[in-house]
Amino acid sequence: MANSDSSIKTARRIFEVLEYFEDVQRPISLKEISTKCDYPTSSAAALLKSMVTLGYLFYDSYNRTYMPTMRIAQMGGWLNSGLFGDSAILSLVDFLNQELDELVNISTQSDLHAQYIHCLQTRKRLRFEVKPGEVRPLAISGVGRTLLSGHTDVEIARLIRRINAVCPPEEHMELDELMKIINGIRRDGYMFSKHIIVQDAGVIAMLLPKRNFGRHLVLGVGGPVSRLEERQDRIIACMHEGIARFLKE
Repeated sequence: MANSDSSIKTARRIFEVLEYFEDVQRPISLKEISTKCDYPTSSAAALLKSMVTLGYLFYDSYNRTYMPTMRIAQMGGWLNSGLFGDSAILSLVDFLNQELDELVNISTQSDLHAQYIHCLQTRKRLRFEVKPGEVRPLAISGVGRTLLSGHTDVEIARLIRRINAVCPPEEHMELDELMKIINGIRRDGYMFSKHIIVQDAGVIAMLLPKRNFGRHLVLGVGGPVSRLEERQDRIIACMHEGIARFLKE
């Protein structure tokens, strides 16, 4: 019976957190949710960390706040297709997926990783699976580096120090080497990442104009490297067209 009560308490707290987001419709901190819902700080921290790990929340390490991912919106997509009323991002992804018939995704930063929050898969047989909630190393992945390009040099240096201190060695990066890549992304307006996370897979990624709450979002078109290389100019032009059409201020 005790285990059952504990499970019910955990489930209740998850929904209380989601309902609080629905009420305030903005990022919240650990202290705020702990105080509002009268949870012990340690319990609230464990709960929020679990929801981040499962892909339902993302964590902003700069502001130390949490925010629901698009995965939450997708669960109620048959009721409301937009995240907090902003359907422009979904329209952009739909447009590119229809025009290009490639994997199109949106990702954002969650602490020291890039996290996919919305994906539409290609209808082609040769493809790579990516699902909302999956994460990629911030310093070595294409979407991660594109997210970093939106930060200041000082912020990037701070993040790299943390990554090199706490992440596995394969995710480490020398700052000077990374900044050469970051400056290239800033110059070109996109990054074409090839064979980094999965052999033969790549992504063309662009930083989107800031939306609600100043979050950085990255638009990615992914697939086999050979196919992306053949269509690179078309893909980049289509991405620019979609951004101009759907994300005008």
